Amino acid sequence: MKKKTQILFIHGGTTFKSKNDYLKFLKTRPVSIGKRVRWSGDYLDKKLGNRFEIIRPDMPLKENAKYDEWKICFERYLPSLENNLILIGSSLGGIFLAKYLSENKFPKKILSTYLICPPFDNTLPGEDLVGGFKLKLNLSLIGKNSKNLYLLFSKDDPVVTISHAHKYAKRLSNATIIIYEGKNGHFKVPEFPEIVKMIKDTAK
Repeated sequence: MKKKTQILFIHGGTTFKSKNDYLKFLKTRPVSIGKRVRWSGDYLDKKLGNRFEIIRPDMPLKENAKYDEWKICFERYLPSLENNLILIGSSLGGIFLAKYLSENKFPKKILSTYLICPPFDNTLPGEDLVGGFKLKLNLSLIGKNSKNLYLLFSKDDPVVTISHAHKYAKRLSNATIIIYEGKNGHFKVPEFPEIVKMIKDTAK
């Protein structure tokens, strides 16, 4: 029986310069009692089917994230991974993977990596990118770790603007940069058929 293709999915998060900023965020952020439906949840599982195993690490303190803590958590999953896996990072999870793959030789063979609306630097309109997530100048190791590298952005994203796409494009010559006309801002969409197709095509 053919083994399932593993997908390691790193979710997004936020970072803050100070505890006061973090507490202010907790006191003022919008709340909702409705069920949140996102493409990265049940939709992805159902559309990909039983050929894939999606692993979703619960990264620590996602609303006040620190890179060194995420790195510890991430590396604990590495012994459980098989060769020919797929990596997905969304938002902060995207820059986390970019930083990790640019600084560490990945121990398993990666079929493809998808970074979805990853910030490049601390030029976000409404929040600070701190907590140790800053990228180093040389990103060439990312391409050596993952030959198939896709960065996906949306023109209507108010959180990570497409200026970040252009910055990645200058530093990652092997990456495929895709910019969609609109994905409800910061990819807050219930369905994402494009990535489902890309993942299935990769794993053929």
